[in-house]
Amino acid sequence: MTPSTPARFCANCGAPREGDAAFCANCGVSLSGQGGAVVMPTAEDVSETLRQLRAAIGDRYAVERELGRGGMATVFLARDLKHDREVAIKVLHPELSASIGADRFEREIRLAAKLQHPHILGLYDSGDANGLLYYVMPFVRGESLRDKLDREGMLPVDEALRITLEVSSALGYAHEQGIVHRDIKPENILLSGDHALVADFGIARAANDASGQKLTQTGMAVGTPVYMAPEQSTGDPVGPAADIYSLGCMLYEMLAGEPPFTGANAMAIMAKHLMEQVPSVRVVRSAVPEQVEEAIFHAMAKTAVDRPKTAQAFAEMLGMSLQSTAALRAMRASSTMRGSQVMRGSQMMRGTAMVPRQTVAGSVFKVDEFGELVEVAPTVWWKRPLTWAAAAVVLAAGGLGAWMSAGRGPQTVDDPDLRRIAVLYFDTPDTTLRAAADGITEGLIRSLSRISAITTISASGAESVRGMTSTDSIVDRLRVGFLVRGAVQPEGQRVAVSFRLLTRNGSPAGDGRLTVARDSLLLAQDSIATIAADLIRNNLGNEIQLRTQQSATSSNVAWLAVQDGLALQRRFQAQAVRDTAGAWALFAQADSAFARAEAADPRWNEPVVRRAVLAYLRSRMYGRDPARIRPWVTASIEQASRALQRNADDADALEARGTARVFSFLQQVPPEAERLAELDRAVADLERATTINQRQAGAWTSLSAAYYSKPGTTLDQVMIAAQNALAADEFQSNAVITRGRLVNAAYDLGLFDKADQACGDLERRHPGNERAIRCRLYLQSIPDRPSYDIARAWRLTDSLVAAGPARLAEFNRHVGEIFTAATIARASRLPGAPAGLADSARAVARRGEGDAMVDPTGELRMYAAYLSMILDDRDEAFRRLNSYIAVSPEDRRASMRTNPTWWFRPLESDPRWGQLVGRP
Repeated sequence: MTPSTPARFCANCGAPREGDAAFCANCGVSLSGQGGAVVMPTAEDVSETLRQLRAAIGDRYAVERELGRGGMATVFLARDLKHDREVAIKVLHPELSASIGADRFEREIRLAAKLQHPHILGLYDSGDANGLLYYVMPFVRGESLRDKLDREGMLPVDEALRITLEVSSALGYAHEQGIVHRDIKPENILLSGDHALVADFGIARAANDASGQKLTQTGMAVGTPVYMAPEQSTGDPVGPAADIYSLGCMLYEMLAGEPPFTGANAMAIMAKHLMEQVPSVRVVRSAVPEQVEEAIFHAMAKTAVDRPKTAQAFAEMLGMSLQSTAALRAMRASSTMRGSQVMRGSQMMRGTAMVPRQTVAGSVFKVDEFGELVEVAPTVWWKRPLTWAAAAVVLAAGGLGAWMSAGRGPQTVDDPDLRRIAVLYFDTPDTTLRAAADGITEGLIRSLSRISAITTISASGAESVRGMTSTDSIVDRLRVGFLVRGAVQPEGQRVAVSFRLLTRNGSPAGDGRLTVARDSLLLAQDSIATIAADLIRNNLGNEIQLRTQQSATSSNVAWLAVQDGLALQRRFQAQAVRDTAGAWALFAQADSAFARAEAADPRWNEPVVRRAVLAYLRSRMYGRDPARIRPWVTASIEQASRALQRNADDADALEARGTARVFSFLQQVPPEAERLAELDRAVADLERATTINQRQAGAWTSLSAAYYSKPGTTLDQVMIAAQNALAADEFQSNAVITRGRLVNAAYDLGLFDKADQACGDLERRHPGNERAIRCRLYLQSIPDRPSYDIARAWRLTDSLVAAGPARLAEFNRHVGEIFTAATIARASRLPGAPAGLADSARAVARRGEGDAMVDPTGELRMYAAYLSMILDDRDEAFRRLNSYIAVSPEDRRASMRTNPTWWFRPLESDPRWGQLVGRP
């Protein structure tokens, strides 16, 4: 297969290749492949690869869809038909396949397949599919370390050390087998549950060997310059010390938030690796222990012989640091300590290596053979029956929490965060139980949410930390006092559901275990909720009571079908962003699963409501095309109405129908004469939903949108609805929209302090988000500032364009230009302002106003009218507002009559205002 358009650019960042450069000048990634450049496959190429792959191996693997593309390969999700398991199939790009050759590829894969280690992503299979070289790996549900670093920046010290120790353990094992990885970097470290997995062993060596003389001639080296050892960048032979160097670089980045060496291009980065001293990580982050910094310096020595001799030696340098970190945390967490407070060290032999072992607060910890810090204990928690801590159980750090011991009851709790509980999504090693595990988690969240004395983090909040392993990071994000972690484990024909209640310091506060038949998983929900409520009550007080509620269905078949449908719905939403054809297939499967649930229990309303929500989600996939939106929003309303015929007080059904109606109104689906009536119906549904359940977060969110558009409602109502939505679920999927609406309502009311506060909250919680940038841009031009930062307004404009979707880039550019013009106009009115600023503002605004192609709804004309008000150009303001209202006269006249905003209130005394808004 030859790409139809052989444009050469970096597969990692998309930057064009500079001449015959061996590395990307933008991000430093190796441009391995023909002539040292990546020929990135087009969508058509990948489709052809998928077709060839299915034709060649379809009898063994059901290849479903593309998961991602990189510089060397494209990865597909598939199902192993023989073993009924999900797998990932990595297919090398054709030019690399041709360079390596099937025989060499098979030899390297055979060596890599021998690596069997808990922290190495194994290989199941490999082969040649009509010239396409591929290998098959387990499909890991999680994320890469790169994803985590991009999201979180720096990692907690103990977590960074744990990951490094696990990777070091994997490398040490591989090195003993004579295999060097050659490309250790965050992209090749997968995080699954609490474990790190090293991927792509053997592939870098195959690519390196395949290029042979060409590498020497061009000066290329397989690897990534940011993490590449000096000897590797110069093309010299590499050994285990090169992997240790790369691991040191990676640890530095986890601790400092950026790699040790960066530069404008690959050559500059490699030169720094060769000549510059490693910068001190403790200058950036003083919390890093000195011995950790020393270990990094050793690992990143310029000469290979000066580095730790083995990965195990590097791990031992870090092992005591990790122990010390854990010990200090345990000491800080404890309000009392059993036995001596002095840490006593001993050594335990493992083979020829000395493994550090430590006694901390009466518990024994050691670094095990897989690089994990573990407490020496006789059994794993999820294999024990329900137990209570016999000795002190720490409930909070800093003396704020209560603690209990044998014979002592729960204490008064003053810290409000201590009464916040997060149920994390339960783990399972069995993909067939994934949907059930999610359902059990969400059922437990719903049950605990009925306890008024505590605040249970929503499923959206739990989803936002799915994949995060650091307890500290989860606690910081969710601000909780307790965590519930659980596991769903197959045991023959039965399933064990186990869970543990943890304090925010990671201390155990009790656990439980329940074994049920596979066809009785539904029974586990209420039982687990009862046990969990008992644990929480014993830790926080007897006033905590679980108001039991019979499950809405007694059919395990129906319940499992809904869980399957929800899992497919999540995949549909994720897939729709990349591949609409594949997404529609997932949509149909999800809808069928909900239909099966309804058939299994016709009296249960939830499957019908789920179908309504699913149809609404599909209606959101068509941009602003009313004709394509109409059938799906109509289907959503019909399904919700069917659910309400069964139960008129179903708040979820009312929310689903009201939300679909608001969206229908906003996207101008009904004829104009019927649109306001549709909005009235939406408000009626949503107000009833929030009356039935005052914590119906989604209904409050949709209601805030409806109030913003409904004539006769006020901006105060918008703010109250948005605040109620966030109070009910601060982590809801629409939280960024709701916070943006809260900013806008405060801004439109002229409550600039509140708007600034809400915008700051939006920036903190959703940094880099389009709405966060937009609100700051709006606030740049409010009146009565002592100065106006025009340069910052232009920077915010650029950020707004970059943050938004590509289809809105031009529109956002015009929005930024108009508000930058408003900032210039404000500056022009300050004492001593340079002459000509007002004319500059007018010129920028005229350019930003655009035309009907850029702005078919006329929104930019209203923004430009605001600029005219700043410059006291009333005639121009009325001209622009008339043009804006003409797009949708009935709706916009009514809205302007009710909420003219502070922008246009000075016009209300002008006779032309009544004519504009249709008021006598």
